[in-house]
Amino acid sequence: MERYECNGQAPEAASSGEVGARESKGRRDGGSPVTRREVLLGIGGGAALLGTRRLLPEHRRIGESGRLAGEALRPRSATSTLVVGFVSPQTGDLADFATSNTFAVRKIRETKAFSKGLKAGGTKYDIDIIVKDSQSDPNRASEVARDLILTNRADLIITSSTPETDNPVAIVCEAYGVPCVSTVVPWESWYAGLGGNPVKPTKKFEYNVVFFFGLPQFGTCFISMWNRIHTNKVVAEMFPNDADGNAFRAAFPSIAKAAGYKPVDGGAYPDGTTNYTSMISDFKSHDCELYVNCPLPPDFNTFWKQAAEQDFKPKLATVAKVLLFPDDVKALGSLANNIATDCWWAPFAPYHSYLTGETAAALALAYQKETGNQWTQAIGSTYAAFEIAHKAFVESSDPHDHQEVANNLHSMKYSGMNGEVDFTSGPAPGVALIPAAGVQWKHGTKGKFTDFPYAMFVVDNADAPAWKLNGTLEPTNP
Repeated sequence: MERYECNGQAPEAASSGEVGARESKGRRDGGSPVTRREVLLGIGGGAALLGTRRLLPEHRRIGESGRLAGEALRPRSATSTLVVGFVSPQTGDLADFATSNTFAVRKIRETKAFSKGLKAGGTKYDIDIIVKDSQSDPNRASEVARDLILTNRADLIITSSTPETDNPVAIVCEAYGVPCVSTVVPWESWYAGLGGNPVKPTKKFEYNVVFFFGLPQFGTCFISMWNRIHTNKVVAEMFPNDADGNAFRAAFPSIAKAAGYKPVDGGAYPDGTTNYTSMISDFKSHDCELYVNCPLPPDFNTFWKQAAEQDFKPKLATVAKVLLFPDDVKALGSLANNIATDCWWAPFAPYHSYLTGETAAALALAYQKETGNQWTQAIGSTYAAFEIAHKAFVESSDPHDHQEVANNLHSMKYSGMNGEVDFTSGPAPGVALIPAAGVQWKHGTKGKFTDFPYAMFVVDNADAPAWKLNGTLEPTNP
């Protein structure tokens, strides 16, 4: 059974007094105090954590340990149904991340593993999937996660697509002791959002895991492409004042410098900025021939159009968080030609389903035939997250036991629709790294997956050597 629920209102923000109380208690992994700025910036503007705190009943505030204090969740009655919640940004600025989610969830429901139920501990269980919309709003994400736990009695929650959704959902799950699988979020942004220190990533979050890549993988992917284009090695950096932007600002410059590049920071601008003239002028004055970013999609569209109007045309643009999906490209048209980005799943990847054996190519083709739309890389990560949930359940003696399921997640190694996922070997506890291929958007060509006005071509596999190239890296602006 699959349900889509979108009701509810955004929670009220926490008071300044509550903020201060939280600040005085927080500590970094290394022992030094966590500053207010780090708390706020680590979770996508700060509203997520504060909104989560206000959502909790008074007798269940988060204590020193990070877990809820006071009365525990009422025990779940014996039932043969497992509830899986899924939270993603179906509407709002980040909606392009979720355009293929309805299809991916339906394909999961059609698998024998989900449609016929699963066996764990000698008992057969049906699976109820409940889908919620974060509306691209951290407060809303917190609210629907809490509703899944307290109203729908979720046994596990899956969340996908950027810190604005993943972080607040993960925070709520950790507080209430409910297993949570996150994806499509740089692990550093996720880890800092939960209260960890990515520089000293020793802290384990008991109920949370994430599979995606991080800043070093972005570096391998992007810099490998930079090295193949002749430039002056000066890089324009467009990093906003949000969770992803601050994660990039903290780590990416040193990665670029170590590779022999000179970064130029355009400044920590607020999300929703509409005039980038000053930033563009700064990039032009430094003669930046390369460009890297991680903004909200609408902000990049505004910036890139203004850059073209003001004759800022870097030889190679490598973008993160934007131009990941066909709808992003449609909004820019010809200005998207030969812009490079990262890719974590594609029909060209040598992946197959853990549940059915279906290949990535077959899944992408099914999406195109059934929807009439161009494949998107979010199909694979969404599908894989449900595979991970299934595996965590079937390996439990009691899949309603949140602690046991969470332990299964942390010890999991498996190969599925998004390739090898190993939560035991990441740079931080509960983190599984997946590879990022370098791709460019180009005019489409004849072929099952490229016969569109603009199509994604794999042009670099430095971080994903198992992927085959099907395109040639070219300058964004010759």
